[in-house]
Amino acid sequence: MYSHITNKMRTFAISLGLLLFINFSFGQSSYTKTNDGVIVYTDASYTGTSKAVKLEVINDQIIRVVASPDKEILPTQSLMIVDANRPKPIWNLITSQENLTLKTKSITAVINNKTGIVSFYDAKGKKIINEKQSAGRNFQPAIFDGKRYYNINQTFQTTDEDAWYGLGQHQDGIYNYKGHQVYFFQNNTEVAIPFLISNKNYGILWDNYSLSTAGDTRPFHALSTLQLFSKKDEPGWLSASYFNDKTMIAERAESEINMEYVGDSKLMLPKEFNPVSGLVTWEGSIANHLQGLHHLKFTCGGYIKVWLNNKLVVDRWRKAWNPMPLLVPVYFNNGEKIPIKIEWIPEGDESYISLKWQEPLNKEEQNSFSFSSEAGQQIDYYFIYGNNMDEVISGYRNLTGKAPIVPKWALGFWQSRERYKTQDEIISTVDEFRKRKIPIDNIVLDWSYWKEAEWGSQDFDETRFPSPDSMIDVLHKKYNTQIMISMWPKFYEGIPAYNEFDKKGWLYKRNIADRQRDWISKGYVSTFYDAFNEEARKGFWNLIRQKIYNKGIDAWWMDASEPDILSNVNPERRKIQMSPTAIGPAAEYLNAYPLQNAKGIYEGQRATDPNKRVFLLTRSGYAGSQRYAASIWSGDIGSTWYDMKNQIIAGVNFSMSGLPYWTMDIGGFVVPKKFEKPDAENLEEWRELMTRWSQFGAFVPLFRSHGQFPYREVFNTAPEDHSAYKSFLYYDKLRYRLLPYIYSLAGASYYDNYTIMRGLVMDFAKDTAVLNIGDQYLFGPSLLINPVYEYKQRNRELYLPKCAGWYDLYSGKWYKAGQKINADASYERMPVFVKAGSIVPFGPELQYSSEKPADTILLNVYTGADASFNLYEDEGINYNYEKGAFSIIPIKYNNLTKTLTIEDRKGSYAGMLNKRIFRINFISSTKPKDLDFDIRGDKEISYEGKKITIKM
Repeated sequence: MYSHITNKMRTFAISLGLLLFINFSFGQSSYTKTNDGVIVYTDASYTGTSKAVKLEVINDQIIRVVASPDKEILPTQSLMIVDANRPKPIWNLITSQENLTLKTKSITAVINNKTGIVSFYDAKGKKIINEKQSAGRNFQPAIFDGKRYYNINQTFQTTDEDAWYGLGQHQDGIYNYKGHQVYFFQNNTEVAIPFLISNKNYGILWDNYSLSTAGDTRPFHALSTLQLFSKKDEPGWLSASYFNDKTMIAERAESEINMEYVGDSKLMLPKEFNPVSGLVTWEGSIANHLQGLHHLKFTCGGYIKVWLNNKLVVDRWRKAWNPMPLLVPVYFNNGEKIPIKIEWIPEGDESYISLKWQEPLNKEEQNSFSFSSEAGQQIDYYFIYGNNMDEVISGYRNLTGKAPIVPKWALGFWQSRERYKTQDEIISTVDEFRKRKIPIDNIVLDWSYWKEAEWGSQDFDETRFPSPDSMIDVLHKKYNTQIMISMWPKFYEGIPAYNEFDKKGWLYKRNIADRQRDWISKGYVSTFYDAFNEEARKGFWNLIRQKIYNKGIDAWWMDASEPDILSNVNPERRKIQMSPTAIGPAAEYLNAYPLQNAKGIYEGQRATDPNKRVFLLTRSGYAGSQRYAASIWSGDIGSTWYDMKNQIIAGVNFSMSGLPYWTMDIGGFVVPKKFEKPDAENLEEWRELMTRWSQFGAFVPLFRSHGQFPYREVFNTAPEDHSAYKSFLYYDKLRYRLLPYIYSLAGASYYDNYTIMRGLVMDFAKDTAVLNIGDQYLFGPSLLINPVYEYKQRNRELYLPKCAGWYDLYSGKWYKAGQKINADASYERMPVFVKAGSIVPFGPELQYSSEKPADTILLNVYTGADASFNLYEDEGINYNYEKGAFSIIPIKYNNLTKTLTIEDRKGSYAGMLNKRIFRINFISSTKPKDLDFDIRGDKEISYEGKKITIKM
């Protein structure tokens, strides 16, 4: 168990008082031993710009590496790392003519005396990874805001069996990032977390906030660098044809497709072309003399189709203002022409399409990965090693802070839409849920509850919300429902809040100077506050405290927190919009805005109301966001089957990035035209999409429906006798039955740094078949989730990872592990399996999370292997658990003796149940049992906190 980690800036400094030994020499290099590690002064003739490298021991499993282009390691102030008052680690330093070897109990770091290159080994001396020997560390001088910086790069070398995950949330559908590039630029649907985790049980946390890439960091090439041929086979270009309402109005030779950011299309499209009703095609052939697997990288808003070799390989849509990434593999034989056709329907004035490409990796490159950042004074990273991937993620949280336990209500169902326009709509929606007995815990009030011209005032429009205090009071007292409110760091020019922040120098002013207008009505000039300014953060909290929090709001929906001052700008413009920040150039701190924005609200509410759990839902985050009670959602995704599939991989990789609470808009946010006013056929597809997405959404950390029209409430999706309605009700009720299980996972996420949404590689790392399976995952230790993401699919192929076996959740039927099966996936059910050797607690049927305590729990014991589960409980709404007010009931099953033991309860808290009923149900390979909450079970016992043993 861990104590609460306070949130302080970590300052790393080297002083003469820390030095134990000074200037030991090895030929052209020397080293200095410090109280926490060693600094090697490298031979510049070998390293070029790198002149000093420090190894700093954090604990037995974490070593920090800092490399400087100068002879001095500079003191730094980290935004992501916390000072946790860690115990002083024990380590040894062994010297030789060639290397220095630093050993802890768990890992060894060996640094070459001349080059400063570092290699990492486990306790048995087996190499884990090493920095690349030749040109693996680079510093290129750069200047930002008149200050000296460096473009920095660090490359690591590993082996064939390595696979890489984490790195935040991305929409490219890639699970294992080996051989791929990840771009760190905070954007709607894209969340940058510079933490990589490997199936070989190590992690790299890259401490930098600037524009960065990870993995394969080679730049993508412009289309023009391929061999291009027109549709008439003329060399040098593709044939571009422009149509207005099916009438061709222009045909041009084009060798670039590069309209990636806002404003680009206006410069590059023909003036006579109408992007509202037009269509563009590019046709011809492409070729390359580099043989091997290439990748074509598209960025697109609108409709896009791509044919390669006359085969349709892309058929996608994304709302024009929110472009999507697409990565298309293509194999080139030396000089062979590949016919290509691209068809694009842009959908409006601000539309996007670009095409770049990447050449194949050689063998050495396939087994290397890099971190590359635009602005840094030094290379600064943390190497983390563990016995499993959970220990690696625990190391990440040891560095960046623990994840507080969410309020229990947050694990129930949330209803949202874009948007409830009046307080009557809010109340009537919740009232309908309660009348229909559909479980719900939280209603969400999205943006524009203010007057049109007063964004940032935080004042409710009294014509639509005449009494927000009373509305909130009714939600709390009559309907037992929480309310979350959307809150942007955005201010319209000239309103009182803007004037106050402007007078104190708390605003970014470039958007104002540019007279940039937003998309509301006639358009208003606006900007964002500087979240890097400590006083501005306090001022922002005080504003929302006075205007909103004091009315009784329960939680914060922090939208546009990238910061999205203007959507879809290129990075250079974003940096200009954010310059200067209070702590340095925007180029240096670009990606850390959502971290600091969350910090202000978390610290503000905890200071104001110290015993009410803070809950933040934010559209972006960074390493460390979890310590500020920040949960992340995947942004304004599209309402398509393809987008739904991508959310599975996005959520799993995000969770493996160290932040345990993630969610998405069930049903997708932006809707294609066919669903806006659907005919009968499209209506049925919409209902099935919502059904499949809700089934998936019931098994992610936060269960939440949201999106644009059509309205997202299940009673607006389908009538009660429709399978869509019945399926949602089933999974909503099942979610509430599972609250003892889910809340225990939340407790483990705090005390044990657990991960709730788990890539299969976390629990089955030795099963190589799971390394690239990203469309299945574990929800907690027991439940294998297999979302269905194709229209009219009534079964799905899935893999059952190697273990003692698997049970169908619904029927209890046993399946052999280590095989692919074609599982039943009827309209109303998604395939869910339970791992043999599991204990799953189910509570009572509930309409909201606090309706009644779990005085009777059904314990389903899935036999075939030993099992254990810690049933965690606390008061659910406050921070008393940090002071020890919680209980844990350890439950264990011994498969050899067929014995279940409910151990002595540990701990207590106010309102704790001193007595409860356990109904024990044993499921075995020979005795399958349906999932039935009305049965008494095989055994029924009364538990009063003392150890009980039950034989099967």
